[in-house]
Amino acid sequence: MAMPAELNGYPGPLHVLELAPKIKLSDDQVALTKKLYSEMQAEAKAAGEKVIEAERELDSLFAHKKASAETVAVAVSRAANEQGKLREIHLRYHLRMIDALTPEQIASYNKLRGY
Repeated sequence: MAMPAELNGYPGPLHVLELAPKIKLSDDQVALTKKLYSEMQAEAKAAGEKVIEAERELDSLFAHKKASAETVAVAVSRAANEQGKLREIHLRYHLRMIDALTPEQIASYNKLRGY
């Protein structure tokens, strides 16, 4: 979901929490990162449910022999749009982590993650 962010120095909340001691997060940074991760999970879960529903609708077109070029185009576009919203959520929280970390912590994170 967030590979462009990860590969270009924008850490994600979950991995920041996993590496908290190694990148020397302060207590305030840990609390903020936990908050961001919790918010991200809630948003991503809701968005993920919309992706699943859109995929079910696409599947249903075929299962009920109602698929046509037009109905498939609409259903595929909806599913892709919902998937894009889910990805945007993940990327947005990578952006928010930049403000929570020092440049040194980001450099340490990147090294520990192998980037």
